Amino acid sequence: MIIDLKHIFVTDNSALPLKYALDLSSIDYMGEYPLKKPVEIVGEITNKASLVRLEADIIFEFDASCDRCGTRTARTHTLKVSKSLATSIEGEDSDTIITVPNMKLDLDELLYTETVTNLPMKHLCDENCKGICYKCGKNLNEGECGCVKKEIDPRLAALAELLDN
Repeated sequence: MIIDLKHIFVTDNSALPLKYALDLSSIDYMGEYPLKKPVEIVGEITNKASLVRLEADIIFEFDASCDRCGTRTARTHTLKVSKSLATSIEGEDSDTIITVPNMKLDLDELLYTETVTNLPMKHLCDENCKGICYKCGKNLNEGECGCVKKEIDPRLAALAELLDN
């Protein structure tokens, strides 16, 4: 979706509310397609004292397997986006300034870029996820498995027998 911002750029103290959703379910991220629901942006573009700003929240649901236990989990993430908009900039590119040639903003590109660059590197079902047992594979969030966790080095087994006596 292309938004024409000419009115915002030429009129001080003007505002344009944003509420838009984009389907990004075709994005392959580490072998999965975690964005099953549309990504939403809610906010506004304002011009105050000839400074055009975009202030918005990008909301998406990340649905993937937990990196510790493998349980399928969906978590909602909210990204705060605060950018200045300019028709052109001199010098180097900036992370805080978005260039909008011809005073037109490509909202699809903005949503895609901000979402993909902020997808979680580590996805957990719970912050206190215990993972799985490295011996038997049981999900430790469901209870202990009963495996002996402390293995004795076979080279020191004779010493362990002395301690048992």
